[in-house]
Amino acid sequence: MNTNLNETPKISVLFVCLGNICRSPLAEGIFRYLVEEEGLGDHFSIDSAGTGAWHVGERPDGRASLVAQQHGINLDSRARQVQKEDFERFDYMIAMDRENLRALEELRSETNSNTQITLLCSHDPNGDNGDEIPDPYYGGASGFENIYQLVHQSCKGLLQQLLAA
Repeated sequence: MNTNLNETPKISVLFVCLGNICRSPLAEGIFRYLVEEEGLGDHFSIDSAGTGAWHVGERPDGRASLVAQQHGINLDSRARQVQKEDFERFDYMIAMDRENLRALEELRSETNSNTQITLLCSHDPNGDNGDEIPDPYYGGASGFENIYQLVHQSCKGLLQQLLAA
């Protein structure tokens, strides 16, 4: 894995939740925004996926898109499921919760990959977020604003850590 920004290959990051329509596309959009804000878009490859296949091909949940738009972020991805090949493509896989972390670790065990898998909240520099990003899917719109704040803080910490590596 290469984190020297003056060399090519890019730092590749995959954000992962259950269905890839709420938390992971929000994390992908926020992280991409933060990277672009630093003028580092050419140095990163950023994507998101789900451990489940229920929503493959769908756009992000409307509530996730709305909260992102309210913060100046566009979510333009389509849901997809994590594949074994992703362990060859990505340096880092960032899980939203322990269930997805376990699913990624199990899938990685079927590969010969050294992809680093972590929980997104482990990158919160203040440690304020607990250890998981809760799934807002079955809640109301206000839950998406709370998730946005948790994801944003953790994505900021993740970017700082990757740039310092």
